[in-house]
Amino acid sequence: MRIIVSGGGTGGHIYPALALIEAIKQKDPQAEVLYVGTHRGLESRIVPDAGIPFKTIEIQGFKRSLSLDNFKTIYLFLKSVHDSKRIIKDFKPDVVIGTGGYVCGAVVYAAARLKIPTMIHEQNSVAGVTNKFLARFVDKIGICFEDARNDFPARKVVFTGNPRAQQVANMQPTGRLTEYGLDPKKPTVMIFGGSRGARPINEASIATLPMFKGAAYQVLFVTGQAHYEKTKIALRDVAVPDNVKVVPYIPDMPQILPEIDCIVGRAGATSLAEITALGIPTILIPSPYVTNDHQTKNALSLVKQDAALMIKEEDLNQKTLFANVQQVMQDEQERQQMGQNARQAGVPDAANKVIAVLQEIMH
Repeated sequence: MRIIVSGGGTGGHIYPALALIEAIKQKDPQAEVLYVGTHRGLESRIVPDAGIPFKTIEIQGFKRSLSLDNFKTIYLFLKSVHDSKRIIKDFKPDVVIGTGGYVCGAVVYAAARLKIPTMIHEQNSVAGVTNKFLARFVDKIGICFEDARNDFPARKVVFTGNPRAQQVANMQPTGRLTEYGLDPKKPTVMIFGGSRGARPINEASIATLPMFKGAAYQVLFVTGQAHYEKTKIALRDVAVPDNVKVVPYIPDMPQILPEIDCIVGRAGATSLAEITALGIPTILIPSPYVTNDHQTKNALSLVKQDAALMIKEEDLNQKTLFANVQQVMQDEQERQQMGQNARQAGVPDAANKVIAVLQEIMH
């Protein structure tokens, strides 16, 4: 199989692509993969570091307001379609997949124009602008949330789940909690606002930490590197109990997840794929600042299945945070049931499902 993968801008588009590539290589070590991204996006660091051949095109997103910049965007789009066609003709892929972000708009559109089998993968419950645009040109559309089905032509849609889930589904506890001075035998809550951290979650957590004193569980509070110094200063006047540990960052986060009994955090698509693959109960605090408020819709899909609780950011404070953590952590039966429900909502073989669709459109 020769495949071009394109996606970028945020980790939510890049990590599923990398998980898919890993699964393709496991199934077919001879497979040839080329990743096309932008030189400015996060992918320009992450993809080459993973040892995957990487090419760039220059493109930018549309401004939502009327802006002269949009003329430049149109020019760059047309140019990047031209550049993408050249890359595609050189590489001669059997199939091309886009995992989101405006970069894949040009690459997948160019491939469709060249009559190469194409697929897009939508990670969220609400379709992104690029994927909506590409929907009319591609052969198949993979989705991770049933809610996204209505955004696309029904005959093209396949429920695949997020390939990231397959990457973490088989992970086992490795005792990493001891690295953070915590007891691997004790139930553990992890509070985590995403790789960069989230100020509202951090502020509510700082106020709540003293309330965890004497709890039958322990708390790992991950502030995000950008917020760590500020958090340390804020905690100077706070009595942090012994069963609470505060850290800036956890490298290779998925590896610690099998040791976590409850996660408090955002409702990004990648996080939810990991959480459901492992069956971890969650208290979700969706970011209200994302396009179309898709994190709230992501979160509600798990709340409806009794796999998660949700606190709206506007309702987040020490009282609501503590009450929700107590609800999950004090009732072991409820916690196990939530975990089971989360696992049922997960798709632990998602990458295989995507590969099956790719193989189907190639023939």
